[in-house]
Amino acid sequence: MDGLQERRRYYVVAGIVILLSVIWLARLFFIQVIKTNYKDRAESNALRQITMHPDRGLIYDRNDSLLVYNEAAYDLMLVPNELRAFDTNDLCRILDIDKQEVERRIEKARKYSPLLPSVFAQQISKEDYGYLQEKLVRLNGFFVQNRTLRSYPVPVAAHILGYVGEVNQDMIDKDSYYQMGDYIGISGIEKAYEQELRGEKGQRIVLVDVNNRERGSYENGAHDHPPVAGTPLWSSLDMRLQQFAERQLEGYSGSVVAIEPATGEILCIVSSPSYDPNLLVGRARGKNYMELQNDTKKKPLFNRALSAMYPPGSTFKLANALIGLQEGIITPATTYHCAKGYRVGSLTVGCHHAGSPDLYGAIQTSCNGYFCKLFYNIVSNRKKYKNIQEAYTAWRNYIMSLGFAQKFESDLPYETRGIIPSADYFDKQYRGQWNGNTIVSMGIGQGEVAVTPLQMANFLAIIANRGYYIKPHVIRAIGSKDNINERYTEKIYCNIDEKYFTPVIEGMERVMKSGTGWRSDIKGIRVAGKTGTAQNPHGRDHSVFAAFAPVDKPQIAVFVLVENAGFGATVAAPVATSVIEYYLKDENRKKELEEELERKISAR
Repeated sequence: MDGLQERRRYYVVAGIVILLSVIWLARLFFIQVIKTNYKDRAESNALRQITMHPDRGLIYDRNDSLLVYNEAAYDLMLVPNELRAFDTNDLCRILDIDKQEVERRIEKARKYSPLLPSVFAQQISKEDYGYLQEKLVRLNGFFVQNRTLRSYPVPVAAHILGYVGEVNQDMIDKDSYYQMGDYIGISGIEKAYEQELRGEKGQRIVLVDVNNRERGSYENGAHDHPPVAGTPLWSSLDMRLQQFAERQLEGYSGSVVAIEPATGEILCIVSSPSYDPNLLVGRARGKNYMELQNDTKKKPLFNRALSAMYPPGSTFKLANALIGLQEGIITPATTYHCAKGYRVGSLTVGCHHAGSPDLYGAIQTSCNGYFCKLFYNIVSNRKKYKNIQEAYTAWRNYIMSLGFAQKFESDLPYETRGIIPSADYFDKQYRGQWNGNTIVSMGIGQGEVAVTPLQMANFLAIIANRGYYIKPHVIRAIGSKDNINERYTEKIYCNIDEKYFTPVIEGMERVMKSGTGWRSDIKGIRVAGKTGTAQNPHGRDHSVFAAFAPVDKPQIAVFVLVENAGFGATVAAPVATSVIEYYLKDENRKKELEEELERKISAR
C-alpha cells in the first residue's frame, strides 16, 4: 500500500513538473515567435536600425552646368523607450528651442511609436552636428542619421526648379515609400520628377552599448543594404540665359519665356519678382517661406509665367490673321480702311494708324481698325455658318488648336488654363443678343481674352514651325545627357495650313525692319516680331512683345510681358531681343550684352 502511494505521489509530482515545463516552453515560444515585441524590445537595447537616405538626383542645365546638388546635413532621431533622464540645456542651446518644445517633441515621438525611431530635429548643420556629437554619450535614446539638403550654386529659376518639404500623413498614406520625417518634392521639377529624383533608401544595423555609443555593424553588415542615389536630370534651361533674362526684369514685375521651337524645350522661364531658392532649404525654410508668402505686394512665390493670366494685346492679332487666311475671309492683299480706329456705335477702338493697309501693313503698324474688322468678319461669316454662335465656336476651335484655353500638362506643375469664353458664355451674358461688334475687342487681344506667358511663347513656336508645336517642357534628358526625354516628342498640329504662315511671318519681319519694333531690331539676325500693349483696368498698361529668330531656321521663340510698363516697343521689345541676341551670338557679344545690362540696371 505504501509503495502504491509513493508511486502515485511520484506521478503527481512528475505531472506537475511536466505541466509547468510545457507551460514555460509554450510561453517562451509565444514571446519569442508569436509575439515579437518582447524580442524587439530586447534587440532595440543592443541593435539600432538606421535608415540611410539616398542623395536626390542632381539637376543640370542643357550645357552641363550644375543647377541643383546636395549638401550633407543630419537628423537627430529619438527612440522614446530608450530615453533616460538628461540635462536639456545643451540640447536646447544647440537646437535653438526651449524646454517646452523638447517635451512636445518627445510626446510626439511616443505617440508615433515608443519602440521605433522618429525625427526629433531635422536638417542639423555640420557645425551644430559637431557640438551635438559630443553630447550624445549622455543622451540615451537619441542618435543621428545622415541626411542631404538641396543646394543651388547659382540662385536662379526658383519657380521652375521648385523645392522639397516634409511629407504629411496624406502623402504617407498614398505611398508606402515615405515615413514621417521624409522629404518630397513640393513644386517645380522637384515635384514633377519626384519618382526619378528620390532614389531608394538603404538600411544599416549597428550594435549600441549602454552609453548609447555605436560599436560597429551587426553581423558584419550582413543585413545592411546601401541607398541608391536618385537619377540625375538634364534640364532644357540655359543657366546663363536664365540669369541674363532674370536680370533684365530686375525691378519689374512680369515674365520672360523662351522656347526652342523644334523641340519644345524651354530655354529660360522667368517670373519676376523671384527669390533665392536657397531660402527654402534647411531649418529656416518654414520661417523664410512665411515671409515670402506674406509679401503681398511683390508676391515672389507666384509663378507669373505659368499661373498669371493677362490680355495678350496686339500680339493676339497674329492668331486672327492666321484664322482669317484659313477661313478665306482675307488674302494677304486684302485691305481694310482704318480712320484711326474702329467705331462700334458710340464707342471707338482707337488706333494710331490711318489708311488702308493690306495684311502685311496691318501687322507692321499694328492697325487696330484692320483687325477689329477682320475679327468681325470671321465671326459674322454667314456664307459658311448659320449664326454667330456657330461662327464664333469655329473661331474658338482654331484658337484652342493654337494652344490657348488649355493646359499643356507636361512637366510644369500649376499651369493656368487661360480664358477663351464659349458661345454659351456670351449667350448667358447677353441673353442671346450679341454679335461680332459686341465682342470685337477680342480681335485685338482685349476684352474676355486671357492667356499665360507660356501659352504665348508656345504660340510663337507654332508660327516659327509653320503649324505645329511639341509640348513645352523643362527636362530634356533623364539618367544621362543622351537619354532624351521621350515623353515630349510628339508634334501637335494646329488647324491652320502651313502656307498661311508665310505672309504672317513676312508681316512680323516688317515690324522689326520699319514697323512698331524697329528700334529693337538685331543687326545680322532676321527677327520676326510683334509688339503689344495690353490694357490694364487696374493701372498702367502692360508692355508686351513676341518674337522668334532666325526667321529661316528658328532656334528661339520668346514672349515678354512687363506689368505696368506701357508700350510694348519701349520695355518688352528691348528685353526680348536682348534675350534672343544673347542666345544666338558668340561669347564676345554675350559679354558686351552683360555689360550693357549692368549699366542699364544701374541707371534705373
